[in-house]
Amino acid sequence: MKLFINFPLFAISTMILSTFAGRASSFSFNTVRSAVSKNVARSYSSTSALNAAGKDQAEVILVGCGAPNRGMGWYHGIQMLEKQCPSASMDYVIEPWFMGAGAEGPGGADFKKTQAEWETDYGVKFAMSLSDLPPPQAPRLALISGRTADNPGLLTEAIATGSKCIYLEKPGAPTVGELEQMADEASAAGVEVLMGYNKNVCKYVRKTREFADANPGSHVTFVSNNAYENTPESLGECFERNAEGMLKNMAIHELALLVSFYDVSVDNIESVTADKEFSRMQTLPGPSGKMFTDFDRIKFTIKTKSGSEVSVAADRCGGTDSYATATDASGEEIFRYYMPDEEDKKHVEELQAKYPDAMPYFFTQDPDYITVKERVAKHTVDGAPAEGVATIQTAVETLKVAEYLRPALMEQLK
Repeated sequence: MKLFINFPLFAISTMILSTFAGRASSFSFNTVRSAVSKNVARSYSSTSALNAAGKDQAEVILVGCGAPNRGMGWYHGIQMLEKQCPSASMDYVIEPWFMGAGAEGPGGADFKKTQAEWETDYGVKFAMSLSDLPPPQAPRLALISGRTADNPGLLTEAIATGSKCIYLEKPGAPTVGELEQMADEASAAGVEVLMGYNKNVCKYVRKTREFADANPGSHVTFVSNNAYENTPESLGECFERNAEGMLKNMAIHELALLVSFYDVSVDNIESVTADKEFSRMQTLPGPSGKMFTDFDRIKFTIKTKSGSEVSVAADRCGGTDSYATATDASGEEIFRYYMPDEEDKKHVEELQAKYPDAMPYFFTQDPDYITVKERVAKHTVDGAPAEGVATIQTAVETLKVAEYLRPALMEQLK
């Protein structure tokens, strides 16, 4: 019997990030702070009473808000201010770019409006540096959502300013070596680092794994799509802005699933095989004129020495949906589960109406962002295990797998 749980994805228009989307700059946090520190007041505003963590809440510092409607940090903030994460009280925002050199550039006016609203309506305090903050008044959680290249320094600052736990957005650091150093630094300080790999707690992942467990011999494929235009200009801009490459960027969530649930590690990989018919690698000029080589679509299967077998497919121009499939021994698809499913479509519609200019993927993954933040915040307060949330050790193994796969797959696609 063929079973499909295949709900059509809610049709939402896709916005392509510009160079200024999210972080809005190639400047590092330290560069920006240094450049403007003499001209910008760095003490936090006192326009209203300080938002303060209550009983059984973590004092959250959002490090890297980014542009309203574009930055992942901004959406994290929205969810916490709307009390979607009961154990999290967002008391501070650290944002040196839009409070400094980026204040008059693209997104600057929108950020100023958001800052004023959050200060007045919620008592959130804004600052340019973690070092500007007072000592913690409750268990402190630093949610780092800045540029990947800035993360090592931001983690050091978060530890130095009293963070008990750190929520680190993927992939954590540009290289394995840097992420390992960060893990060692945090361990030495007794600070736990948990990762924002939200697909680890996604419903479609759980449903697919449950189906596969109940049907021995089925083969799982995790599929991730973006909605870039299939043109050299659009993909070239994508390649330059995400110069770490698809495997460390778009497909890193799927690699984290493989590490977390399928016993995948560099030492345990027996073979990796690219689907040459599906996959494509291109060398394209970015906006700067520099050439970048990356996959615009890739599909591969990993077999492990311990007997696991699992596939991943990612397509920069494939649409807005994520889903997973299971096939039987003959290769026939017997199961498919989309994100969002029918149950979640109404919620997505409500969020789109409320935030019409925001990135569409925020809405489809909204419940999972909430789940990860709440579990990490609660863990910060009471030490209870953050069930299903990836640790920095998982992130290290995931980044190792990404660095292993890139040359192996490129060689097969030559």
